[in-house]
Amino acid sequence: MTVYFIGAGPGAADLITVRGARTLAKCGVCLYAGSLVPTELLAECPPDAKLVDTARMDLDQIVAEIAAAHEAGQDVARLHSGDPSVFSAMAEQMRRLDAAGIPYEVVPGVPAFAAAAAALKRELTVPTVGQTVILTRIAQQATPMPEGEDLATLGRSGALLVLHLGARYADRIVSELVPHYGVDCPAAVVAMASRPDEVVLRGTLEDIADQVKAAGITKTAVIVVGRTLAASEFRDSHLYDPARDRHGC
Repeated sequence: MTVYFIGAGPGAADLITVRGARTLAKCGVCLYAGSLVPTELLAECPPDAKLVDTARMDLDQIVAEIAAAHEAGQDVARLHSGDPSVFSAMAEQMRRLDAAGIPYEVVPGVPAFAAAAAALKRELTVPTVGQTVILTRIAQQATPMPEGEDLATLGRSGALLVLHLGARYADRIVSELVPHYGVDCPAAVVAMASRPDEVVLRGTLEDIADQVKAAGITKTAVIVVGRTLAASEFRDSHLYDPARDRHGC
C-alpha cells in the first residue's frame, strides 16, 4: 500500500489536479481536514472508502489510522488544503511514516497564494518592480519562527510578502512592515480564495488592517504586501522581446 499526500487546492473543489482526483478515486481510506477541505471532493473517493475527518485528531491518532490501513493493505489519501509543501504539517507525518517503514508519495496542489493572486488578477513577479516572493507567517499562537525570519528582518528585503495565518493580527503585521514598506505600499487580503464566499480587499498598509476588521476576517486568508500589486509602469519582460535570440527555443 501507499500513502498519498494530496494537495486539495485552495478551496474550490474543481481546483484539485487531475492527478489528485484520480488518486483519490483509487484509495480505500481518505484522511482529510474537514475544516479546510471542501466536502465535495469526497465524492471522488470510492463509494465504500473509509472517510476520516482529522480536524480534531492529534498526530498520533492520524498516524494510527494510516498504520491500520497499511496493515490492511489499503492505499491512503491524505488530503491537505492548498499545496502540501507549505504550512501543511506534512513533514512531521512523513517522519513518522519513515520510522514505521510505510511508503508515501506526494501529489502537489494549487496553493492558497496562487489562488489569491488569481483573485487579485495580478502577476506577483513584475519586471523591474519585483522578482521575489516570500511566503511566511507570524509566530502568534503557533510554533515560534526561526531566528532571522521575523517580519522586521524579512521586510528589509522589500520583496513581495505573502502572509498566511495572520488575518487576526493584521494590526501587528502592519506596524512591523510600515517602517520598511511605507504606509502607501499596496496591500491586499484574500479570504476563502476560490470559494463562493471569497472576499477580496485592496488598499495600502495605511488602511488594510481597518478593512480586515470591518469585513470580520479572522482566518482562511492570506495577506499580500508589495509594490508589484499596483505596478503599471514597468519594462516588458525579456521573454517576448522581439530582439531576443530565439534559436534553439
